[in-house]
Formats: sequence, C-alpha cells, structure tokens
Amino acid sequence: MSGAGPWTRSPLPDLAGRTALVTGPSVGGIGFHTALELARAGARVVLAGRTTAKLDDAAHVIRHEVPGAQLERLELDLASLESVRHAAEHAGTLGPLHLLVNNAGVMGTPLRRTRDGFELQLATNHLGPFLLTGLLLPRLVAGAEATGIDSRVVTVSSLFHRTARSAPLGDPRVPGRYQKWNAYAQSKLANLLFTFELERRLRESGAPVRATAAHPGFAGTHLAANGQYGRASGGVASVLDGAIRAVSQSPAAGAWPTLMAATADLPGGTFCGPGGLGELSGVAQVVTAGSRAQDPVAQRALWEVSERAVGLRWP
Repeated sequence: MSGAGPWTRSPLPDLAGRTALVTGPSVGGIGFHTALELARAGARVVLAGRTTAKLDDAAHVIRHEVPGAQLERLELDLASLESVRHAAEHAGTLGPLHLLVNNAGVMGTPLRRTRDGFELQLATNHLGPFLLTGLLLPRLVAGAEATGIDSRVVTVSSLFHRTARSAPLGDPRVPGRYQKWNAYAQSKLANLLFTFELERRLRESGAPVRATAAHPGFAGTHLAANGQYGRASGGVASVLDGAIRAVSQSPAAGAWPTLMAATADLPGGTFCGPGGLGELSGVAQVVTAGSRAQDPVAQRALWEVSERAVGLRWP
C-alpha cells in the first residue's frame, strides 16, 4: 500500500519467522493488543516489562486467544539504565530481531527522579527507549540481513506532543521547574524528534532498518490513572479510569496505528494515528507531526543530549 489513505487493518501480513519485541505489554493496554495481533500474525513476540507477574499474565491471555503463540519474556525497567543494558544483553541471546516497538510509558506522574538522576517521565518515555534501541540495533540489522527485508523501530508518541512548550534539550540531570503535564508532553515530543533523527541517521549509515512512529489517539487505557495515583482501581483512581473509558476508543483500537507503523508498506519517518476528528479515534492512517517535532535542529540536539545522558554514541 502507499500509506496515503486509511489503512485496511486486517489481516496483518504473515509474520512467521519474524521476532518482535514489544515494551509495556500489560493486559488491557495498547502494548498488549499490539503484541496480541503480532502473535496472531505468526510472529515470535518478546514481551518486555517490569514484572514477571504482569508478563506471565499477558502471555497467559495471549495464548488463550492464540493457542501456540510463540512468546518470550524479558524483564525491563526503562527508568533504569542498568536494567535496559541487562535486558538488551539478554535479548541478544534470542537471535535476530525484526521489529522493536517502543510502547511502554508513564503519564502525568508526580515529580520523581530515577537512580540515574533523570525525571521519571523523560527517563521512561524517551531515554530508556533511546538506549534500548541503540543497544538492539545490531540485532535489528541482523534480522534484516537474514530476511532481506528492512527491520523496523516503532516508537509510540501521543497527541500531547503538540502541547509541549519546548523540546527537552537541557541537561536531563539538572533539575528545573516541574510541571507534570508539560513534562509528559515534552517526553512525547522527544519520541518524534528521536524517530525522525533516527531515520535520518539510518539512511546516512545505510542500515537496513526503518524508524516510524504512531500515536493511539484517545484510548481508554489505565495510563492516566496509574500515573496520577499509582494504581488503576480503588477510590478516585477508579473514577478517573472509568471516566476515561466512557469517552474514549478501546485500547484494541488504539493499537492499530502502532500496528500500521509496524507492518504496512511505509517509508521510514512515517507517523501513523487515527483518522477521525482531531485524530482522537478512527481508522489508522498517516498523520502529520506538530511543527516542533519537525525541527531538524532540535532533532539533532536532542540526539546529542540523549547520547551523553545514557553513555552511548550510535548508530
């Protein structure tokens, strides 16, 4: 397909013989539904998340839907550079990789700094995925060389990227005034700046890997309640969670832009999202990033800041 119009989402291409790593696959979320559909299409799916229990739950539900699904589990805390490095080392034992979906994230959290000295939202939503992608790039190149088809990195952003007042280009270890929703918006802007700069660098290096991005629109996940209250149920968290679900599209529908970015015949640098009013819901299609995300100077600057922060120069 050309990618110019709405995407015919079903069925996905046959992904037998491909390995996909999906971060943040907790049951009920966008990452879970992404992993489920990739498994349904025949891919071996590496479920990467913070706790064994949640990974086991996701694997159990996927296997109920897709008997015989090929699943692996990978413990990964994107807020910890040490955990990212350990997870990437373990992922190297799984062989070539054909698809990396940087889906996991946190939203609107109270101020917290990680052990590495970063604000939690920027660490989890951008710096951790930046390091993970860099460490897994050789596996992605190996996957492309094995199949003769470009591997792909898909990073999940948000409509919130449009509300960021500026790109996060300062030293991430230097504390500044914290406003949780602007910090979230900046981390989602960073996802797109990263994607576009990664695609430029991949083309310059000749690597057989493409970088694309997606956003889910307004999807009824537990992300907001978890970020605000540290849980998805109980008291005011249940009220917020229920209110969001009442006015949003389902997480399954929210996953389709990610699946389009992961499997459709699209050039690198493509951004996918819902095609309905305001991109809040609807059939997945190619959409346009906000103007700040398209700034090549900011793209390069964020890359350099990120390299220094995580201690890895790549590609």
